[in-house]
Amino acid sequence: MAILVTGATGNVGRNVVRQLVEAGEEVRALTRSPLTAGLAEAVRVVAGDLTRPDSLADALKGVDRMFLFPVAETAREVVSVARQAGVRRIVVLSSGAVTTGFDTNFHLPVEQAVEESGLEWTHVRPGEFALNKLALWGPSIRAEGVVRDPNPDAAWCPVHEQDIADVTVRALLEDGHCGRAYTLNGPEMLSHRRQVALIAAALGSPIRLEVVTRDEARDSYLRQGGFAAANADFLLGFEDYSGGRTDLRTVKEFDPTAVGPMPTAEDVTGIPARTFAQWAHDHAGDFLPD
Repeated sequence: MAILVTGATGNVGRNVVRQLVEAGEEVRALTRSPLTAGLAEAVRVVAGDLTRPDSLADALKGVDRMFLFPVAETAREVVSVARQAGVRRIVVLSSGAVTTGFDTNFHLPVEQAVEESGLEWTHVRPGEFALNKLALWGPSIRAEGVVRDPNPDAAWCPVHEQDIADVTVRALLEDGHCGRAYTLNGPEMLSHRRQVALIAAALGSPIRLEVVTRDEARDSYLRQGGFAAANADFLLGFEDYSGGRTDLRTVKEFDPTAVGPMPTAEDVTGIPARTFAQWAHDHAGDFLPD
């Protein structure tokens, strides 16, 4: 039986596909653009769109396990189609914001749809992706060797996308993970200032950190386009997780000292979670000038 990976060309999905192929599994990769997927020859790439559940029939034939990228609007229909096709286990790419209660309308409905289906389920809930810093800081590092940030001392535990994939693959292939929700973070609480320093160390060249206002950072992110523009208001505190506007005068800075040990991939895999320094080393080439 095959494993269907949705979101197969994404940052997590691509790593999940690679690991499953290495494990000798029959892998089917769902994408809206099969001709540009760039996946291994051993992978059967199929066209499909989670926003159109009726487009999944071919992709689901002979599939018994599925990695589900979150699309809240059609989650129930997608899960229903998967169940009718014979899928017995679904692993959901969710978010740590569900664990903390901030996400009630994006990832949570996908989790609920899977749980209510009666199928075996596991939720993988990563916190902040380390890759966000490539999207936010990469353009200015490549062009100018600078990071412009309004909160240099804000801190969190960025998680390596490979750790997320490691946990996902175990949940797909192993028993004992069903009915579990795994919140994943990186192993270290790091300020933005320290993250910039670790990227500079990986590059072997200095990166200047320039402190700017939230408005200046927002303007910069909007000019960049892509992930930075799409998430600028949320990341900078202009809106909450659900997209509602916030009053910056009432926004409190997060106090990292109030948080105890954070759950990481090691809790599932038994292998120490990858550090931000390792992530920076793995992606050093992505920060080099174009």
